[in-house]
Amino acid sequence: MRHGTWLRLIAGLKLAEGILLLAVAIGMLVLELRQAWFDALVGWVAAELLLPHGNVLFSALRELDLLLAGNHLRALGLLALVYAALFLVEGIGVWLERRWGEWLMVIATAGLIPLEIAETLSRPSAAKLALIAANGAIVLYLIRVLRRRHA
Repeated sequence: MRHGTWLRLIAGLKLAEGILLLAVAIGMLVLELRQAWFDALVGWVAAELLLPHGNVLFSALRELDLLLAGNHLRALGLLALVYAALFLVEGIGVWLERRWGEWLMVIATAGLIPLEIAETLSRPSAAKLALIAANGAIVLYLIRVLRRRHA
């Protein structure tokens, strides 16, 4: 494969990651606004489901509300939004074969590898090892491309 094809593939993966993370971030931030929806749902369960299983459903909904309470969801949603923006900017920059996009991807991806290694050491899995290998290969490939362009 030519360099342009590999760069487009890498950019496409980053764009896909960014879009997926953006959807997750929006979902988390929308869930933060869940109180009105949740109150309406609980009210409907209390009013309409006066069956024996209604109390079980009502209790399950209350437990879910307690689990999602607090600002943790909002903080995670904002963090996911920042990472989504980073992945999308990286992907667009590499897709357009811009030097700044390639450098941004090298720095951001290489910066996350130590965190991925630490996570893998604490809870090892084949998927995590594959992710580290893929990110390492992307970083090495982009460094090689950047050196060729510089020379």
